[in-house]
Amino acid sequence: QVQLVESGGGLVQSGDSMTLSCEASGSRLNNYLLGWFRQAPGKEREFLGHIIWCPGTTVVADSVKGRFSIFRDNAKNTMYLQMHSVNSEDTGVYYCAARLTWGYEYGDWGPGTQVTVSS
Repeated sequence: QVQLVESGGGLVQSGDSMTLSCEASGSRLNNYLLGWFRQAPGKEREFLGHIIWCPGTTVVADSVKGRFSIFRDNAKNTMYLQMHSVNSEDTGVYYCAARLTWGYEYGDWGPGTQVTVSS
């Protein structure tokens, strides 16, 4: 089981950049895949991308490709979501989640961090 805590959310101006962090603890991450999701008000949760911890391979959803990137700091057991050129549609609660690389469902979730984009 993996414990996850997101941080770095808050108020950001439209067009600016923001980086969110997801710190993991509780298990070695070599067999895990960590993902980023968000949920905007009144909308379903949306997959943003993931990183296979070892070897660090990333996938970013088409909806945010080119603006968002995912990377990790292995020494800090922390995954990051870097967001550029944010807009109002990026407002929402951002979550990180973990699943085993051979699994299908994300079983461990962080509490989320709110991102609000102001125009």
